[in-house]
Amino acid sequence: MVVQRKRGQRIRSADRKGGVELMLAEDVPKLGNQGEIIRVKPGFARNYLIPMGLATVATPANKMMVESHRKRQEEAQIARRKSIKALGDKIKNYSVTLEANATDEGQLYGSIVASDVSKALKSANYEVEASHVQMEGPIKSLGMYTIPIILDHDVKTEVKVWVVPTASIK
Repeated sequence: MVVQRKRGQRIRSADRKGGVELMLAEDVPKLGNQGEIIRVKPGFARNYLIPMGLATVATPANKMMVESHRKRQEEAQIARRKSIKALGDKIKNYSVTLEANATDEGQLYGSIVASDVSKALKSANYEVEASHVQMEGPIKSLGMYTIPIILDHDVKTEVKVWVVPTASIK
């Protein structure tokens, strides 16, 4: 079909929005997340998004592939969340005993920090990173402490930490 136009008249796309419809292959700040369908200007698509591998043309086949990939990711995310909640329940029923050098008054010569708690949990086969252990500050005296552990943004638990003096042979 040949479009007849008068001199100086612009040719516009049929949907009046213009631009190219693309599907994002990766998260792009201020533009969208992976798998989203976006509409951008042709030059931006041709010169930046497609050559950098950030987007691809939104064909029906690509849309179907992304949808099936998204479903698989959601299923994996549900399974991951379930295992994290199970780990949180196990940790809640566990207590950690840490030995440290202390004075007769109960003050530690050093201190107990999040990495020490994490190492003790890892040695008991609980995969807890130091960044998950949310301590207000280092522990500097003997006693029992309840320390919050945040495994995921919605999975929070606590672990009891017993700080005892190091057994010395006299």
